Parts: sequence; structure tokens; C-alpha cells
Amino acid sequence: MQFLESGDMSRGRKFCILENRISPFQTPMWKIPLCISLLAAPTWAQEPLSLPDAVRLGLAHNQTIAAASASVSAAEARVGEARSGRLPKLNYAESFARSDNPVFVFSSLLTQHQFTAANFQLGPLNRPDALSNFQSKLTLDEMVYDGGRTRQAVRSAELGREMSGEEGRLARMQVLAGVARAYYGDLLAEASLAAAQEAVRSADADLERAETVRAAGMSTDVDVLSIRVHRAEVEEQRIRRAADLDVTRAALNDALGLPLDTTHSLSTKLEALQLQDLSLPEYETGAVAERPEAREVKLAASLAQTQIGAAHGALLPQVGVRAAFEADRQRFVDRGGANWLAAVSLEWNLFNGFGDRARIQAATAGLRRAEAEQERAGSGIRLEVRRAYADLRAAGQRIAVAQAAVAEAEESLRITQNRYAAGLANVTDLLRTESAVLESRTRRLAAVHDQRVAAVGLELAAGKLTEASEALRGN
Repeated sequence: MQFLESGDMSRGRKFCILENRISPFQTPMWKIPLCISLLAAPTWAQEPLSLPDAVRLGLAHNQTIAAASASVSAAEARVGEARSGRLPKLNYAESFARSDNPVFVFSSLLTQHQFTAANFQLGPLNRPDALSNFQSKLTLDEMVYDGGRTRQAVRSAELGREMSGEEGRLARMQVLAGVARAYYGDLLAEASLAAAQEAVRSADADLERAETVRAAGMSTDVDVLSIRVHRAEVEEQRIRRAADLDVTRAALNDALGLPLDTTHSLSTKLEALQLQDLSLPEYETGAVAERPEAREVKLAASLAQTQIGAAHGALLPQVGVRAAFEADRQRFVDRGGANWLAAVSLEWNLFNGFGDRARIQAATAGLRRAEAEQERAGSGIRLEVRRAYADLRAAGQRIAVAQAAVAEAEESLRITQNRYAAGLANVTDLLRTESAVLESRTRRLAAVHDQRVAAVGLELAAGKLTEASEALRGN
């Protein structure tokens, strides 16, 4: 086994090559499992992962997409099944029977073309010997007119296929939104942990400063103990945020459809998104027209109308034709004859206990329900758009406020630390400003996170979320 340095120094990887002509004892045993693990590691676990890359991974691996595709394929197959009603049905049957039943023997001899004058004798006619009959039958059936039932079945299947397509589009958008939320959640957890770690370092510096001031006789043990308590509090926050980061990383892998322990190096920064001017009326109008849910309820109303037509079709007659070819033999290959049949049939349901009328009433009620749901869906979609729009605007305003607060808190902390070192401020002022810095940084991070997520949410609410959406671009 040899270890070769990759020519791509920017990635800094080592590749190992196992050559059969080299004894494994020439390589230290600890390198073998390391080499195997390097070869087995997925590439996405070793490369920087931007948000657009994460989106592509999610679309490729998330099983929600696969399930939606399967539903679309099933709906397409149901369309083919419904269309088969327009085509003729061809069947072949092979059977064998043996009996001494007088009717069976008499009719079989006729169809086998083996009937003779001797078969008219009363003795053999009443008590015939057992007879074998091998029958081959080929039948062709074609529905000429069925009152539009096949046409309505095809239309219903086509509407079902379109509804499955909208469900697939919704699933795709939900995966995109889920990946974005998980990605930004991971970034927020990382940034929050970094802020907590910085707070711990700042508390350590304050503790050192307080001990220096105490040694100079300018303060008491109370200041040192207070700062130690404060350091314990920020250390507790650091521990909680480290645990939160583990969970958000697993949540990101779940959204991507990857093993939960897959590691990533996220390259997109948690920064505020610069958005173009937004028009709420345009978003609302577009949402009512473009949202998959809006299209689904509209298709559901069309499907209900089709079901009414199918229920009315049951009142109309059906006309069909049938052709058959039959061969009957005493032995499998000989001593037999053949015959054919051509027929036209008419079937008309004149009365079935008012069942057809009940089906028509049920289908009509289904149409009224679909129309009511369509109207209700429009109002609900507009409300979701307004909520997402308000969240996005509020998050943008919070970012501006939080950034100013961070700058002010950091400057206040710098002044307070200098005053404390000079004996002009007490420990309470110092701890208060330390807490204010951590809280302001946390609020700014949360505001940026909320703005990025709200931008994705608005695109989702408007039914416009795609891989190319501005809300999903990296920086």
C-alpha cells in the first residue's frame, strides 16, 4: 500500500493506492483503516458547501422528491389505464372437460363436428359414454358507445395526473425551503456559538482585570466572585449553543437526505440579503395563480365536474360488439371442429333503485364543496403571503436596529472596561455591559437569520420558489 499526495494542493487530501504486488506488511497497520475511510468518505463531506450546493444536494437526495416522482408516475399510469377503455379486448382461453352428462356430450359432439346418426339412438342419447372436450377460444370485445363513461374516466385520470404534478411541485418547493431553513439554522447556531465563545474569552479577560485591580487594592473579592459567576453563566450558554449546533447540523443532513453524521464546511455567510423593492399586491395576485395548492383546488373542482358527467353517463345505453373463434376437440390435436361468432349487444340501465340519482346528487355536492374550498384557499393564500411579507419587512428593520445596538454596546463595553481598570466603574456596570454586548450580537444574528428565512418563506408563499430564486443565492 502506498500513500500518494494529491496534485490538488488546495484540497489537501491524501489518496492511498493498494497494489497487489506489495505486501500489506510493508505499511503500518494503523494506516490501512485510515486509508479505507478516506476512500469511503463522500465528497460532499470534504468540500465547502454553499447554499446553492446544498439546494442541489437536497433535490438529488431528499426522499420527499423521490416519493413525489413516484406519485406522478403512478398518476401517469392511471391515465394509460383509463385510455385502455377505448381499445378492443382480446382474450384467449384453453380448457379441458370430460363428462357423461347427456347435454354436455350432445353439444360437444356437435361443436366437435363428430355427431352422427347413431347418436340419435335413445339409449346412447339418454346414457352416453363419457366424452372429453379440449376447447380453445379466442374472443374480441369492443365497446362502441358507453355513454361517455370512458371519456370521463380518461379526463378524471388526466386531472389526477395534473394534481400529482402540482403536489410534486409543492414537494420540490418545500424541500428547497427546508434546506434553506436548515442551512441558515446551522449558520445561526455556528455564529451563536462563536458569540458565546467570544463572551467567554471576554469574561476571562474581565476576570484577569478584576484580579489585577484587587491586587492593587482598588476592589474586593466581591468583584472577582461576581465576574466568576458571570463567566459560569456565559460558559453555560456556550455549552447549550454547542449542543444546539450538533442538532442543527443533523437537521441540515436530514433536509439534504444524507446521513445525519455527515460533516460539512458551510461557505455561505450569514449576512443580510439585499432585496429589491417588493410589491405586496403583485405577490398576492401571483400566489393565487401560481401556488400549487391553488392549482390543486382548481383542478379538484374540474374533477368534481367530471364526476358529475360520469354519473349522468350511467343513465345512457351501452353498445358493444363481440367476435369469437372456438375450436373443440376430443383429443388435443385432432377429432374436432371450429366455429365462429359475431354479435352486437345493447345494454341499458332502466332502473337500479335510484342509485344513479344518488350518485349524481353526491357528485353535485362534491362540486359545491370543491368550489367553496377553492374560494377559501384563495383567502388563505393571500393571508400567508401577507404574513411572510410582514415577517420579511420586520426582519429587515430589526437588522438595522440590531446593528446599531451592537456598535453601541461594544463601544460602551470598551469604555466601561477602561473605567473599571482605572477604578472609575464598579463590577455591576462591567457585567451589565458584557451582557448587553452578548445580547445585542445574538439579536443581530437572529434578525439576519430571520430575514433570510423570511425571504425564502415569501417566495414559498407566493409559489415562486425555485433553485434560481434570489432568496437561495449564496454570497
